[in-house]
Amino acid sequence: GHLDTLEALKDTFERKFGVSPIFYVRAPGRVNLIGEHIDYCGYSVLPMAIEQSILAAVSVNSSGQIRLANTDAQYQDYMVSCSADIFIDRNNPKWHYYFLCGVKGVQEAFGITELAGMSCVVDGTIPPSSGLSSSSALVCCAGLVTLEANQKYMTKVAIAEICAKCELYIGTEGGGMDQSICFLAEAGTAKLIEFQPLRALDVKLPNGAVFVISNCCLEMNKAASSYFNIRVVECRIATKMLAKARGLDFSRFLKLAQVQTELKASLKEMLLLVEEMLHVEPYSREEICKVLGITMEQFSADLLSDNTQHLTQFKLHQRAKHVYGEAARVLHFKSVCDSEPADSIQLLGELMNQSHISCRDLYECSCPQLDQLVEICLKSGAVGSRLTGAGWGGCAVSMVPRERVEYFLQAVRDAYYLCDPLRAAMEKQSLFVSKPVGGAAVLLEH
Repeated sequence: GHLDTLEALKDTFERKFGVSPIFYVRAPGRVNLIGEHIDYCGYSVLPMAIEQSILAAVSVNSSGQIRLANTDAQYQDYMVSCSADIFIDRNNPKWHYYFLCGVKGVQEAFGITELAGMSCVVDGTIPPSSGLSSSSALVCCAGLVTLEANQKYMTKVAIAEICAKCELYIGTEGGGMDQSICFLAEAGTAKLIEFQPLRALDVKLPNGAVFVISNCCLEMNKAASSYFNIRVVECRIATKMLAKARGLDFSRFLKLAQVQTELKASLKEMLLLVEEMLHVEPYSREEICKVLGITMEQFSADLLSDNTQHLTQFKLHQRAKHVYGEAARVLHFKSVCDSEPADSIQLLGELMNQSHISCRDLYECSCPQLDQLVEICLKSGAVGSRLTGAGWGGCAVSMVPRERVEYFLQAVRDAYYLCDPLRAAMEKQSLFVSKPVGGAAVLLEH
């Protein structure tokens, strides 16, 4: 329960720092129901915040130091001076660097030269590297901690945008979904998150179903962030190739959504354009350079990122087809939720299943464990099941009719978790029903 964690966290804090915390910040994790790998292409996504969260206890002082500690012993303490330039080592993604991203983002937004001294103990119930956004929740938590400690205020949309930008200090080029839902979530509703401008619309989920999260127990490791950055680059190149094919100045376009907007085309028309203009076989560097009329040097400097310089081939057709198809599924999912037809649960489940197939076959961001888990979930009574978060490990989300949920949990437990000692040990925190909770908040000590 929430209160015992606060009490326990307060005790830990007092033992560690010898004073009481003056406030707490809670920042929730999230599950993305549909719309995978499309936020960084400019398209809307459909997540909800979950109960599992990052919690920080904080006291403010005049020590001139920011002192960070974690309730989990595997994460080391860290101390940084309030007047020094905050350094974040992107090649060494330790927990405190994620926290410092949030601090630095707020510091830069307000031009604070001397930050308030603070002591902070961080606790978390989001399984790490599981695709439930534990790292973004930590960045958002730190951003809100820094605002409160320095008595600065801004809108939820503004702090969400700052936290999305400052997470780039640590190196993944995400699209802003995780930070947006973390701040803009509300209890009892999922959200359609739109970008440029950022806004969140309520999506009322059907009463007759629940969403169950299940972790495949393979952590998304460092390789996953490399795959992630490769997909960002493939989408950027596909954008430029489609713009060029339609006679547009491709230097102006970075995201697949921008080409659609410029052409005033429907998503269906964009899918036809992909079929017509991008071949299925992977593209070589040479072919891309030839089509765009650029040199190999320009290609490396303008189209690749630091960590994707080694790439030699690019599956542009498959990646673009996934993005435009997935963007259409998100809009369809919302319209079903809005209009509440009699068969809404079947329709939404089918959209989730199509999403997983597209992630698996076109975007290639699944893995054997996730595919097996999704298959077991469907056999166990889910109407829809798909990977969630970036993929390559982490969690699946399943939509289960309310009356079948107990049977479903037992069947998945037996078929996926209990047959393997490592999974069996993790089962309690790996398989759970989730309901939409509210966004990040400051709790004052009474």
